[in-house]
Amino acid sequence: MARTNALNITTDGSTADQLAELYGNLIESIQKSAVSEQIKNKNYSGDPTTGSVEIDRFANAEANDYGTARTNAKGDALKNSGKVTVNIDTDKEIVEEIEEKDIKLFGLPNLMGSRVAAHGKKVTANLDRAFFTAAEDAATAVESEATDIEDIVEAAIQAVETTTNDYVDGVDRDMIVLTLTPAAYGKLRSYIDTVSAPTADSGEENINLFHGVRVMSNHRQTSAVLAMCEGAVAQPVTIDEYKDEKINLSNAHAVELFYSYGTKAIMPDLIYKVATV
Repeated sequence: MARTNALNITTDGSTADQLAELYGNLIESIQKSAVSEQIKNKNYSGDPTTGSVEIDRFANAEANDYGTARTNAKGDALKNSGKVTVNIDTDKEIVEEIEEKDIKLFGLPNLMGSRVAAHGKKVTANLDRAFFTAAEDAATAVESEATDIEDIVEAAIQAVETTTNDYVDGVDRDMIVLTLTPAAYGKLRSYIDTVSAPTADSGEENINLFHGVRVMSNHRQTSAVLAMCEGAVAQPVTIDEYKDEKINLSNAHAVELFYSYGTKAIMPDLIYKVATV
């Protein structure tokens, strides 16, 4: 029988390479499957491994009458009153024991490949739930008398689109994202199906783009509809590479994955929600 790689580091380093490859697969799966990964704020300064990062939110520029700067002998100061610190304050771990016998029977790539898939789903679930909990907690309820799903969703879009304050003067629709619970998404899907039958080359709007706004189904939120500007919520994450540790007085190994994250609404004024539809 051919020798099966043990989970611990071998003399030729092949298992270390395999663990590194599996770690890369884990990161890739999270990036592809986490809804939050697609819309979160990634423009932060600092290193998440230090325990916190900072995100700047500058105030709008002012348009003064011609000659104002010359008269004052200076331009307007850049206002960064929206600086927000995000603490990496949530620590998680996935630690599983694997017997040497199982490693020999299944082989490291097969056994760990299946575990990486499971780990990726669990990390994705934790990150998405934390992200959308923060978004919903910060969101403003949309006040609308609409009863049809298309009108309710449009009201949520317009709530974000027309927001005007010290930091923003309206939001373009291509910067707005809609996430809906599966039930609400299904209703919107049904509405779309009744008004058009889009094909790949028809140029007609489909469910992924409603009135110029990206739409995603998300079963990890409680509000039926969430409308927000991209980057409204930040969630910096650090994930340590897979580690292997021989369990004392046994023929088993512990496969250890540790990750930490912090979640915070950076632009609460650009998050709106509808509880039910």
